Amino acid sequence: MVCVSIQGKTRDEIYDILDRADVEMAEIRLDLCPLDDDDIEDIFGNCDTPLVATCRAGVEYTQAEAEHRLTLAIEAGAKYVDLEIEAPAAVGKRIKKAANEAGTILIRSYHNYECTPSVEEMEDMAEKCIRFGAEVVKLAVMAKDGDDVARVESMYECLEPGQLLAFCMGEAGRQSRVDALRLGAPFSFAALDASESVAPGQWPLDEMNLAVYGDAEAPFTGRNDDVLRIPASKSFAQRAIVAAALAEGTSHLFGYSPCADSEAAIAVARALGATVVEGETLEITGIGPVDAPLRMDELCTGESGLLTRLMIPVLSQICEPPVAVRGRGTLLKRPLSGANDIMAAFGVVLSSLEHASRKDVFVPLSIGGRLMPGRADISGKGGSQLISGLLMALPLADKPSTIYVSDPKSIPYMFITLDVLRKFGINVVNEMEGDEEFVETQDWSLCTGMTFRIKGGQHYKAADFDIEGDWSGAANFMVAGSIFGGAHLDGLDSQSLQADLTIMDILVDAGASVSQDDDGVMNVQKAPLMAIEEDLNNAPDLFPIVAVLAAFCAGTSRIAGVGRLANKESDRGQALLQMLTQMGVPASIEGDEMVIEGQSLTSRRLSGNLLHGGSYTSYHDHRMVMALSVASLAADAPIEIDDTECVSKSYPGFLESFGEWVEG
Repeated sequence: MVCVSIQGKTRDEIYDILDRADVEMAEIRLDLCPLDDDDIEDIFGNCDTPLVATCRAGVEYTQAEAEHRLTLAIEAGAKYVDLEIEAPAAVGKRIKKAANEAGTILIRSYHNYECTPSVEEMEDMAEKCIRFGAEVVKLAVMAKDGDDVARVESMYECLEPGQLLAFCMGEAGRQSRVDALRLGAPFSFAALDASESVAPGQWPLDEMNLAVYGDAEAPFTGRNDDVLRIPASKSFAQRAIVAAALAEGTSHLFGYSPCADSEAAIAVARALGATVVEGETLEITGIGPVDAPLRMDELCTGESGLLTRLMIPVLSQICEPPVAVRGRGTLLKRPLSGANDIMAAFGVVLSSLEHASRKDVFVPLSIGGRLMPGRADISGKGGSQLISGLLMALPLADKPSTIYVSDPKSIPYMFITLDVLRKFGINVVNEMEGDEEFVETQDWSLCTGMTFRIKGGQHYKAADFDIEGDWSGAANFMVAGSIFGGAHLDGLDSQSLQADLTIMDILVDAGASVSQDDDGVMNVQKAPLMAIEEDLNNAPDLFPIVAVLAAFCAGTSRIAGVGRLANKESDRGQALLQMLTQMGVPASIEGDEMVIEGQSLTSRRLSGNLLHGGSYTSYHDHRMVMALSVASLAADAPIEIDDTECVSKSYPGFLESFGEWVEG
């Protein structure tokens, strides 16, 4: 990224600069700008543009005054803080502590305005910077000729991608400021214009933007200041539709937006006997308590794996067996792993109607036997969806039940189920267990077991329910915003139980700027991105778009949770590996982890290493379509996707909304 150095400007002038479309990042020279404490807190606390706080002790400010100004910027929300390596050790410790607590990235910088030291001397200085807390090492030295430049640029081989910002001052080193981005620097400095250079050889902003992006005025591939309304979460919608169909009375589900999976849930509700009036608010009059088992020969769950797994236990509770469950599309090729064992623990036998010879059960299937309440110990390795179905069905049984789930996965989705059940008058008690680290941190990824205690004889009661926006769909725009420009999204609950809410943490880990304003609008801003290590076992739907994100994070990213991808709409692990390889992104699968070698967008542009365009398959997987669409913005030729209609499964309007975002 190109970072403009701002000096000699007032607060209002700085805001005017940061509002410009050609400014994607800025360094505020707190030693050279006439700003008081309130100004510093205001600028660094209210700007989504990534900002570097710099304040050199010397002529204008003492070391103590410089430290005070830097600390104010850190506490207000500076993305980076730049502290020269010559600063006293005690100051360095305090700044490092403040930066760590605030999540600010610490730059330790070395300047030599006289010459370019030897490689050995620069290596020693880089090691010193790291030893004194640097997350990014900055080396700025004076170059007299090309040999000096070559020595500085060789330093990029000594540190990890994104960890070094090294360039040469002086006319001989001018090109090194752009080459730094090609070699992996997270950003490089430019002057606002030729008259405001803060160091010899610094490029004016318009010239550097032209050199880096081919456009002097707009470095963003896509930047849309309009606020995008995110459609309803199908995870919430499907559960709420089923609950309303079982409830006594009329429920109202607010904020509904249709997609294929949610429409399949509406069809199921009607098949059960509920009355549904469709619109932005769904009005569902449920069937109420079932005194005698319903007689139903078959039920179609569309292409939805979630709906299928919810309905298997529900049908085995309220219907006279046998009942056939049918579906269509990719659902017919996806095994319901573990379903036989789990349902057998409650006296229900599942049998495939077309693949009887296979170990796992497939749709179409037959449900044999009625659900028998009681205690069962089951494995959660296969996911949470069938467990959620049991949580919805067992409260209707005449006796209590206890479910112990070992090795639980997709824990947030089970809590979504519990939340929906509470809204419809169903109470389930839950306990989680784990080691001492889990007890201390309450990190769900460390949970080793869950116990659900379910009282029998309960009945669903009608409810008015707000369906929140879908974090799964929003994640694609958020990742696109972090790589290519700004994204502004409405309809999202930052306290949501949705597993894919974790995309906020992932983007922050990568270095993106993420915030939510007073109106609830989620804002994501482009920023230098660093390699990530993430565990997506509890949020497998994020895997495709996080894999695309990793392709633009400098360094080696590792994403755990590959084992959760095999039985999605495609074998997503292999599909993503093939997609990344075809794009020219080095990637591999090591056990349960996908390892991706990333490179920043600016480095890709300058090194001619954009993603490869061409014909790609989506494997009829809606989340692959979305990931491919985002990746296409950095391709060297158009990316053509064989099947985009499958996106209607979760987000029918995605391609149109994404196109509008790109056009700005």
